[in-house]
Order: sequence, then C-alpha cells, then structure tokens
Amino acid sequence: MITVQNADAALKEYYLDAISAQLNEGISPFYTAIEKNADNVTGKDVNVSVIKGFAGNMCAGAEDGDLPDPYKNRYANFVLPLKNLYGTIEISDKALRASRDTSGAFVNLLNAEMEGLVASAKQNFKRMLFSDGTGKLGTITAKNSSREYTVSGVKDYFVGLNVDCYSSSGTIVAGATNVFIEKVDVTRGTLTFNKAITDTIVNGAVYIHGSKDNELTGLGAIFDGSMLYGYDPEEEDFLRPYKVDCKNTLTEEMLGEMLDNLEERFNSKIDIILCSYATRRKIASLIDANRRIVNTIDARTGYGAVTVNDVPVYADKFCPDDKIYFLNTSDFTLAQLCDWEWLEDEDGKILKQIQGKAAYSATLVKYAELVCKRPCGQGMLYNFNAAASTGE
Repeated sequence: MITVQNADAALKEYYLDAISAQLNEGISPFYTAIEKNADNVTGKDVNVSVIKGFAGNMCAGAEDGDLPDPYKNRYANFVLPLKNLYGTIEISDKALRASRDTSGAFVNLLNAEMEGLVASAKQNFKRMLFSDGTGKLGTITAKNSSREYTVSGVKDYFVGLNVDCYSSSGTIVAGATNVFIEKVDVTRGTLTFNKAITDTIVNGAVYIHGSKDNELTGLGAIFDGSMLYGYDPEEEDFLRPYKVDCKNTLTEEMLGEMLDNLEERFNSKIDIILCSYATRRKIASLIDANRRIVNTIDARTGYGAVTVNDVPVYADKFCPDDKIYFLNTSDFTLAQLCDWEWLEDEDGKILKQIQGKAAYSATLVKYAELVCKRPCGQGMLYNFNAAASTGE
C-alpha cells in the first residue's frame, strides 16, 4: 500500500539523484562549463580572495646588484551571502489516496510532479544566470484590462510563473502579489494574470514571487557597472568588464576584435560566446561565404555550436537581443553549500502537510552564489539590432 511514508522514501532514495542530475546537466552550456564547489563557502557566506591585476615582483637587475624588494599581490576579498534557491511540489491527499493501491498510478503521480519541478527550475536557473540578482522580469507599460497588461518584453515570462507586481515607487501593489501568469502573447507583448488587479501597476515592475533582491548575481549585475561584491567598479579596474558600443551596427570585425582585445589587453582566453537566437543567426550571416561555418558539438559542454575564431557561440532565450557576452568560464565559480537536496524536518520527513489544506508539499533547496573572480577578463558587445542589416 502506498503511504506518505512510502512517498517520502521514494523522493529521498530515488528521485533526488535523478533530479540533481537533470538540473546540473541540462541548464545551459555556460552553466555546464563553470566550476561548482564548496571550497570558498564559510558558514552561510562565500569568501573569495582574488588578485587585483598583476603583481609587480618581476624585474631585471645587474649581476652584482641588489635583489628586488619583495612585492606582495594585491588582493580583494569578496564576502557574499549564499542565495537561497527553492523548488516546491504539492500532492493532494485525495490524489495520494486514489493511488495508494496501485504503484503504477503512484509513480505516474510523482513523475508528473517531478517533471514540472525540473522544467520550472531549469527555466528560472537559466534566467538567473543572465539577471542582475534583483529578480526583476521587466516593466509594465500599459493596461489593456484588469488582467491583461503590456510589458517591456516577454522573453523572461512563461505560463504558470508566480510573480509579484511593484509600483513605480518600488512598493508592492496590494492584490498583485503571488499572482500567476495565465497567458503570454509574444506577438502583442502582453501578459494575462489569473486574477484582476485593481490598483495601478502601469510603470511598475514584475518580479519573481518572493525573489526580489534575492537571486544569483548573474551576468546582468557583472556588466551593469553598479556596485559588485561590495566594491565600486568605477574605482576598481579589475571589476570592469570590457564593453564596446556597436552604435547600431554589428560586424564580423567587431567579433574578432573583441576576442583579440580581451586576450591582448587582459590576458583572457575567451572560451564561450553567449547571445540570443536572433543574434546567433546574425553572427552566422556575418561570416564570409568563403569561410566554413561548422555546427559542431563542444565536447566540454555537450551542446552544438556555431564558432567564431574557434570559440563556440551559444544561443540562450534569456540573453538580450542587443548584447553578446564573451566569457572565460574558468573565471566563474558557482559556490554552493550543497547540491540540490530535499528540505527535511526534525524527523527526517520530506513530505509535510500544508497547514489548513488536505495536501502535502516537499521543497528542494540549494544554497549557492555565482562569483566571477575576474570581471575585467569578460567582454560584451552591445547596442545593435540583431535583425537589422549589417551595412556591409
């Protein structure tokens, strides 16, 4: 007979390893390539010491001259709180009882829940890699009805996403918290919520429910020029990525120059290029007809890619259309206290009854933070129209 205890054991002994493998291997080429460890985790924080530029302890001297004075590396110390990442499933008591005498029905029930959890977790984790850590999805530009709104861009939204709406002044809007997205109209650029919102939210912002200012420090934060890891990039050169304004035109020469400049000026060997699908098509069209564009499989990441100067170009739906990231993945680390694990109570139980409901929930947790040890070794081309002509 299937019981809550049996379900608990199945989640712990069978599903955990499978879910962890899917979430660690199927996020994105960038995520697959970066190192993941607990080496720099101390308590609830990430503590990373990085070298600020090059040391000055190399010189040439006379045969009988004095030895050079000792010179220490200049270090910066990043102390960052681990971000708390959660994924939750819910199983009604009725569904559990209905499958109690049929193991096949019970397995189908859990499989469906796990598939939904994995799919949602993958999408949100991919999005966070490109975000600025705030959890902001975009701004609301117009009200079409009490449930339908036009937004600044629909790329980061998907049906079923749980969100909060904030006013233009930055305060959460009453009645617009913990709402679900029922429809995403890509053509019209609109969202439809599962309930009417009476208060004004136009010119406000949409955030992942409960995630405001609590997400991973993604590429958006690394490249936006604001405070990073407790330091001001305006005062610390090593925190400033190399950025080039394309001034509305993207050319093949710009791609090559970016790779060369990062290697020549910053001693950074770029091993991955990230862009949107539209931009990847544009990059492919820029390559001279006499040169080969080869769709290869990168043995390190397992993903197919177009290459520029032998560097793979990967498309990601969450990368903005007007940005191309040039990354040295060896400079990135996902510092994590643990891999994905089930949240257990004092008795070691995973499934817990939801207070006031005839249902049980289980929560998957991961405590982690994305750290770039050398932002100056990363590059970005921006401000171009991926769909426009190249001017060539």
